[in-house]
Amino acid sequence: MASADIGLIGLAVMGSNLALNIAEKGYAIAVHNRTASKIDDFMVVAKEQGLDGKVVPEADIKAFIQSVKRPRSIIIMVKAGKPVDEMIEQLLPMLEQGDAILECGNSLYTDSQRRYDYLKTKGIGYLGIGVSGGEEGARHGPAIMVGGPEQQWKNAQPILEAISAKFNGEPCCAYLGEGGAGHFVKTIHNGIEYGDMQMIAEVYGVMRDGLGMSPKQASDVFVEWNKGALNSYLIEITGHVLAAVEPKTGKPLVDLIVDKAGQKGTGVWSAIVAQQLGVPATAIEGAVAARSISSRKDERIAAEAVYGKIATGKASVSLADLEKALLAGKIVSYAQGFAVMAKASEENGWNLPLATIAKIWRAGCIIRSRFLDQMSAAYAKGGADNLLMVPDFVEIMKDANQSLRRVVSAAALGEFPMICLSASLAYFDSYRQARGTANLTQGQRDFFGAHGFELSDRPGEQHGTWPSTLGK
Repeated sequence: MASADIGLIGLAVMGSNLALNIAEKGYAIAVHNRTASKIDDFMVVAKEQGLDGKVVPEADIKAFIQSVKRPRSIIIMVKAGKPVDEMIEQLLPMLEQGDAILECGNSLYTDSQRRYDYLKTKGIGYLGIGVSGGEEGARHGPAIMVGGPEQQWKNAQPILEAISAKFNGEPCCAYLGEGGAGHFVKTIHNGIEYGDMQMIAEVYGVMRDGLGMSPKQASDVFVEWNKGALNSYLIEITGHVLAAVEPKTGKPLVDLIVDKAGQKGTGVWSAIVAQQLGVPATAIEGAVAARSISSRKDERIAAEAVYGKIATGKASVSLADLEKALLAGKIVSYAQGFAVMAKASEENGWNLPLATIAKIWRAGCIIRSRFLDQMSAAYAKGGADNLLMVPDFVEIMKDANQSLRRVVSAAALGEFPMICLSASLAYFDSYRQARGTANLTQGQRDFFGAHGFELSDRPGEQHGTWPSTLGK
């Protein structure tokens, strides 16, 4: 007999924490895992937390499906890609018209769109749901980005809103559109996250190598910065990471961590889709490139032996400039990410609510920041194609870009790598330049490929009369 309000398959860390979150909010949840022992392990934890009374454990998948009230909402927390498709095929014969599969992993949004289209023909809903906040967010309140059929969203809405993070009492959960909209927004969220993290790392590099600061000294600065305009989750945890001490050696933990950054693909996807849409996202692209370079540790060691060690010493830059430079770079990264979402919304007919997206990112998610409230209000008013044209942010950037300029200049002269912040400055200067240099590019394209160009004093496509260079 159906007794559960919702079902969940996949009891790894994220799935287990989501299930506990749902049970804690008073909803009965059925749980299933391919390896039955994980169900037993989960029930031990649920009992320890006094939540076992809200959990229906089912090792048999048919019994699991039947234990969920109709119309069913079945969350699947399995590895992205082929495992998701395999799980969908396994579930299909057991589901009924109006039921829905809620896929809460980091899936490629085009896969989500394909699954949505496929299941729609069978009368089954597919909700591609972006969940941000990591393990802690899943347990205590993540930011939730939903895409798929609206009716199945409405069926699951009370539970999803209940388990989401709250900002001033508002749930950080929203329906963003059909098909792959939810996973697309999560992808761009992660791209912005990449940029944010890389810029913080670049500033830390100047503190460490240019200003000779210890990890504890740098930590103190980030703690202080978190009280001001840079207030955000990533700035907060940076303070904690830099302050951590490795217990066996008593040394700063960050000094012992190997400088090779991992990535799971979402940042790369965000950079690729930005290029496909023709929207510049240089901060995101730079962050992806920085992680790729970091992974080539052996090559970097060899290159240092050839070119010499980067000189360290006094950087001609102040902590105040570093703070404002980081703020300016952060604004550029968000501006680029939201511009990508605006273009994708137009291309896919999603009508993505940019103001709502900024609102649901105010708590729970990894990139939650103080100025998201300003962003949400700005997009709610409308009238700006780019965050850099929103009056509140124009005033910030007019001041902060000078600090960004000084920091990037000092980094170039001091030999401190700054892929992301320098890309942000170049984007800002390109964006604000009424007369750029693409006129020369267009002349070159017409010279070698007869691609044509426009002239400022007459309409229509024009061509130049170029000399032949063949055989010379």
